[in-house]
Amino acid sequence: MNSSAAHSLASTANSNNEKVTSSHPTSCQNFENYSDPSRPAWIEVDFAALAHNLSEIRKRVAPAKVMAVVKANAYGHGLVPVARFYEQSAVDMLGVALLEEALFLRENGIACPILVFGGLLESQIPHFLLHQIDITVSSLSKLEQVDRWALHLGCKARIHIKLDTGMGRIGTRANTAQPMIEAALLSKNCQLIGIFSHFACADDPHDKMTALQLERFEEGIGYFEKLNAPIPMRHLANSGAILHHPKSFFDMVRPGILLYGIQPDSKSHVELELKRSLTLKAKTVFQKGMLKGQTVSYGATWKASKNTWISTLPIGYGDGFMRGLSGKAEVLYDGKKFPVVGKICMDQMMIESPEMSVPNDAEMTLIGRSGEEMITVEHLAEQAQTIPYEILTNLNSRLPRYYL
Repeated sequence: MNSSAAHSLASTANSNNEKVTSSHPTSCQNFENYSDPSRPAWIEVDFAALAHNLSEIRKRVAPAKVMAVVKANAYGHGLVPVARFYEQSAVDMLGVALLEEALFLRENGIACPILVFGGLLESQIPHFLLHQIDITVSSLSKLEQVDRWALHLGCKARIHIKLDTGMGRIGTRANTAQPMIEAALLSKNCQLIGIFSHFACADDPHDKMTALQLERFEEGIGYFEKLNAPIPMRHLANSGAILHHPKSFFDMVRPGILLYGIQPDSKSHVELELKRSLTLKAKTVFQKGMLKGQTVSYGATWKASKNTWISTLPIGYGDGFMRGLSGKAEVLYDGKKFPVVGKICMDQMMIESPEMSVPNDAEMTLIGRSGEEMITVEHLAEQAQTIPYEILTNLNSRLPRYYL
């Protein structure tokens, strides 16, 4: 920790009426003499990898524009720093799931266009308008609500029409979308920015559902030609579609997990040269010898089969490292693998090192590379019987993030 941060800690303590008594040694008042007290479990984010992946995607989809999807804390990478990086990289838009995410970006100075994908309540509409956030309009009634509020506040609402082509979440079915499209075109209070839908199965290059959804989306777009109206910006392709379905690129694509160097599904064919942007590390805080027959962690489910060494890491499922990885995951140290043993706790987990006593303060890699070995998000997802998205987005704000 730098000296200003340390002095900030001191100021916080004083503001909470905590007294520093004269019985403490004088040296304790000199914070600059002490090492960084930050938590010894952290995430590193590589901006160079993000830049490389964005460049690869841009080359693949050109001339289509790129909306960088930063929902769910930028897939665990940190919402504001990553959004700021993409804004500086001149992406055309940012995509988030929630109004709260968009407002937080605006509060932190992010000025580029932001689209909120999710459904909305009428009470949220004024906040969209006051902060110039693009609105997903999923039905004629929602459009009418937005139109009324824009008239009331004397401003133009930026809207994107959402078609449901088979996902079944929100949006008007493409074959019944003409009344909503006509109303959007006639509205004097709404600016029609885009029209979009979302694929359900694009991660699998062989799934026939994608072609059906593409056909339905084109049917919805066809209403603009029937009405002799200009077509707004069309966007459909997510990460899987960017990899497998060039016909879906249209005017803009919406990469999410692909931006972070992760393949969306084990069935995906990753033809792009991607770089992984996230590393998860923790330092050992305790180690001890374990005798044959002694147990580790809750439920005493793991028992030492011989005399061995156990080290404790200060990270657990309370940080998002899933409990389902108990007894399955491994960590890396000095290019070697060490198994996670016993149940992963909320704040701690244990590893076994039969051949050696790992030194205190040893830096372990939970996601990322050490020497010739690597632990990937995809591998952890397979072990936990989930998807890479869940592994990444589980990593929460208890873990400090450092940007390289």
